[in-house]
Amino acid sequence: MKNKYKKAVVTGGAGFIGSHLVEALLTNGCHVTVIDNLSTGSLSNLEQVKDHIVFFETDIRDQDALTRATKGCDIIFHQAARVSVPMTVEHPVESAMINDVGTLMVLEAARFGNIKKVIFASSCAVYGDDPRLPKDENMFPEPLSPYAVHKLTGELYCRLYHDLHGIETVCLRYFNVFGPKQDSSSPYSGVISIFMAKAVSEEAPVIYGDGNQYRDFVFVKDVVNANLLAANSEDLGTKIFNIGAGNFIRIHQLWKLICQMSGVDVEPEYRPGRPGDIHESVASTELAKSVLGFKPAYSLEEGLEITLKWHSGS
Repeated sequence: MKNKYKKAVVTGGAGFIGSHLVEALLTNGCHVTVIDNLSTGSLSNLEQVKDHIVFFETDIRDQDALTRATKGCDIIFHQAARVSVPMTVEHPVESAMINDVGTLMVLEAARFGNIKKVIFASSCAVYGDDPRLPKDENMFPEPLSPYAVHKLTGELYCRLYHDLHGIETVCLRYFNVFGPKQDSSSPYSGVISIFMAKAVSEEAPVIYGDGNQYRDFVFVKDVVNANLLAANSEDLGTKIFNIGAGNFIRIHQLWKLICQMSGVDVEPEYRPGRPGDIHESVASTELAKSVLGFKPAYSLEEGLEITLKWHSGS
């Protein structure tokens, strides 16, 4: 995909999704600046491209550093956030300073730097447990966690900065993103990365709840493509799009599938559900398809095979 912009900034660019996005932007001939404080991201995620990017190790709440890093850029991909739902439940104020104030700082940098477009990484968490499925963008938000509130607040700020300052803002509500480079070392990591690590080491994973809860899992390269499509689409004004696969799998079935792929036979450990966790989630992607031309290219099985190879070191 040919970029319509020459210089991009990726906040959280040393993280899981951000680093994949950085690689894709470089492949498409874009000059890329990465902003990351390395609190959860890692320079190892950028090892293959480190000589082709400008890197700022700084916090998005540092307005002076953010202004320097974004100077002269055409577009900002705002991926940086505290993404752990349980962490935001345990530390809501600190998390709000990162997610709410951080997003506001990024939009301010765009405002004063005359940057005309911001792509914001939002989340399906804003829908909460509304029983209607699939989730579509017209549903009334019912956030169940501070994290979900933060993402909804970010969307509102994006709309406000479009209306007040003419900045084109696109909010992508990611569903459950997975793929290579997703950290499995934390209990707050994505379930697929944790399951993969457990399967490779032939250990029992923990499933919170009865395992019948289900998720819409979308492969990271499809999420990257959605970002590129949103960036290259014109005259969007201020828009919100679901980015998911449009189907689902139950968590206990997911573990069985990963066991089959990895050739292990281990029973999971079940524990009570966690506050803020959503029971059922699947995306309607019709709007993203019709407006952006978004269509997932990877099935769940294809994405899992690629991710398993990465976790296995092959």
